[in-house]
Amino acid sequence: MSTVQDASNVSSLFGAGASKTAKGSTEETQNRFLSLLVAQMKNQDPLNPLDNAQVTSQMAQLSTVQGIENMNSSLEALVASMGTNQMAQAANLIGRGVLVPGDTLRPNEVEGVMGFDLETPADKVTVTITDAAGATVRTLDLGSREEGINLVAWDGLDDGGDAVPDAAYRFKIEVVTDGKPVATTALHLSMVNSVSQGSQGVQLNLAGQEKASYADIRQIF
Repeated sequence: MSTVQDASNVSSLFGAGASKTAKGSTEETQNRFLSLLVAQMKNQDPLNPLDNAQVTSQMAQLSTVQGIENMNSSLEALVASMGTNQMAQAANLIGRGVLVPGDTLRPNEVEGVMGFDLETPADKVTVTITDAAGATVRTLDLGSREEGINLVAWDGLDDGGDAVPDAAYRFKIEVVTDGKPVATTALHLSMVNSVSQGSQGVQLNLAGQEKASYADIRQIF
């Protein structure tokens, strides 16, 4: 009497079929598995019947594949819903100022406000503002500062007390604690002109053609 492959061979066939139909639907994969299983049961050798444990294991694997696909579909729907909600929330920020990571500022933009985030209290904080050529325009000695988000307003004057041109500037934050320099995150305050949604999620289109992620917002004004 001719026999068909044992349960382990059927598992290999199912694995091959699954790899070829990975892009197909779960229903197609399930039908292929059941067809192989029924054919095997019809043609099994009475002297060497199917191993129930192996058949049960294969069916459990199929259920796992179905569960993973269903979970992926649910997660995709959840992500899409969150993106829609974030887009609606971000739209309410148009025309408002947001504090996001960055080191640029303009003296007439949102009152020249800049910020930084300290993980621990600092003994000394110094802000250095430079122009497009990298030359120092203004140095601000802020003394000691507490942990958390700190804001600094620049009056648009240089170290000599003269008003600087309305242009783009950069600022650098230097923090010292216990005589040692400490890293910190520079924060840039800018107006939100519009919002958009792409592959990286909801983005804020800021003044000066800058962009920031919705998730980067540290403070709203």
